[in-house]
Amino acid sequence: MKRFLFAVSLLALTAGVAEARDQIRIVGSSTVYPFTTAVAEQFGKTGGFKTPVVESTGTGGGMKLFCAGIGADNPDFTNASRQIKKSEFEDCAKHGVTEIVEIKVGFDGLTVANSKAGPDLTFTKQQIFLALAKEVPDKDGKLIANPYKTWKDVDASLPDEKIEVLGPPPTSGTRDSFVELVMDPGAASIDSLKALKKSDAKAFEKVWKSIREDGAYIDAGENDNLIVQKLEANPQAVGVFGYSFLEENANKIKGAQVDGVAPSYETIASGEYKVSRPLFIYAKKQHVGTIPGMVEFVKEYVSDKALGEDGYLAAKGLVTLPGDEAQKTKAAAEALETIKGDQLM
Repeated sequence: MKRFLFAVSLLALTAGVAEARDQIRIVGSSTVYPFTTAVAEQFGKTGGFKTPVVESTGTGGGMKLFCAGIGADNPDFTNASRQIKKSEFEDCAKHGVTEIVEIKVGFDGLTVANSKAGPDLTFTKQQIFLALAKEVPDKDGKLIANPYKTWKDVDASLPDEKIEVLGPPPTSGTRDSFVELVMDPGAASIDSLKALKKSDAKAFEKVWKSIREDGAYIDAGENDNLIVQKLEANPQAVGVFGYSFLEENANKIKGAQVDGVAPSYETIASGEYKVSRPLFIYAKKQHVGTIPGMVEFVKEYVSDKALGEDGYLAAKGLVTLPGDEAQKTKAAAEALETIKGDQLM
């Protein structure tokens, strides 16, 4: 009987190993997606393993999939444009995902820019919110359809020029970043909306997430060259895009100050430029040794050729970590150090 049970157990174990994936699966943030895809492609070319499958599910959606459990049916990594929440960490633990490795890979900086032939621009987040929100409060605090036609209508200190902003479409991670990093705090700086946030958080969220659709904001798609051409052709127009795009076209366009700080590699990396945020990937340590190539993939991601200041991820637009922080991240990642819930919000 014992021999029979042993044989059955061995057969089950062998079947489980046979069914295990031989290809890494990654989900999560659309913002981090292009960077992780670049690493996956490089890894597939040189690592001796299959190219990982990378899916863009959004940060929240990725966390749900990542935390759903252990085993070949569940992803091995998730991309995130913010740190994992304590509630997500706890959800992971409930489903047996108890060893999570956090790797900060760099920063995402968004810029508001215009043609070099246009005026020098200095905005506050509140001014940008008032220019682009679908609804804004009137003098009595009542929400009304956005009445502002020119920047000067928003604030007398701004140019007397038509509001025309070329920005990312709703499907873009850059759009998500823009509304979260600019529109949300811009709305919260207005007294009546600050009160709405306290009394009805969902109503407040709808206000800062809703961009006007009357032509003042134009979905410009993902064609960077087309945006540059339009900004060059119309010095009154303003564009919203990642910092790397501004840097690559510095001879044609210039970045606006936001809340008194101009976008630069240094101000984004230091956090002084507030329209920026850290980007992460999370690894499921319990899959190491079961899914082939996980350790090697992490090493490729944090290698100097990928995450270095002159690495291929910087060429893709990632604002990389400062030297000391990059080395700290690399050491922690290669050691597969896990995080604790008391570190999270």
